[in-house]
Amino acid sequence: MMTGSPPRLPQRSHARSNRARILTAAREELGRDPDVSLDEIARAAGVVRRTLYGHFPNREALIDALAAEAKQSLEEALTAARCPGADPPTALARLILASWAVGDRYRMLISLHRTRTEERIRVALAPTRAEVTSILERGQRDGTFAGHLPAPVLALAAESVALAVLESETPADWSDPTGEAAATAVLIAAGIDPASARRYVHTVLKEDTQC
Repeated sequence: MMTGSPPRLPQRSHARSNRARILTAAREELGRDPDVSLDEIARAAGVVRRTLYGHFPNREALIDALAAEAKQSLEEALTAARCPGADPPTALARLILASWAVGDRYRMLISLHRTRTEERIRVALAPTRAEVTSILERGQRDGTFAGHLPAPVLALAAESVALAVLESETPADWSDPTGEAAATAVLIAAGIDPASARRYVHTVLKEDTQC
């Protein structure tokens, strides 16, 4: 009769489930209070302190995990937004709109306002920034976008506009649930007149999600 250690798959599955619950609770609790403690996050996740600290030994490790999760989600959004043959304004609008849900989900990272967190945000946004730069360069070459700034600088400006719109949303203020205002603002910053920018964004919003 063969003997051996019992299968460890159930334990691994349980650990993955706990980790996911902790990250979900962290997103919600940090969004409610940027200074929330790890103990409070553990309670919100329905796990004991030892379980949380087993996955994330400190606050920095937890925020690192959230930033990595956000980066992966952004990369997936970029893949979904790509549409070969789309004109530059449409391509840019698709990218901003596809990224918006990710930004909304990880809004709490912006509210932390710590030097290392800001570095995490810059790293997470690097793929989006590169994609925006590429679209802007294409639009500047064909005359669609303004050429008053180099594309990499204009991409940084567009990023700042989108982050400002995202950070400004509060329950007592206005909201931009689809990213329409942010996408329109980015197109205007790129040199598209406001009426045309709104038309491009509305057209993308009415499209099927698939290219």
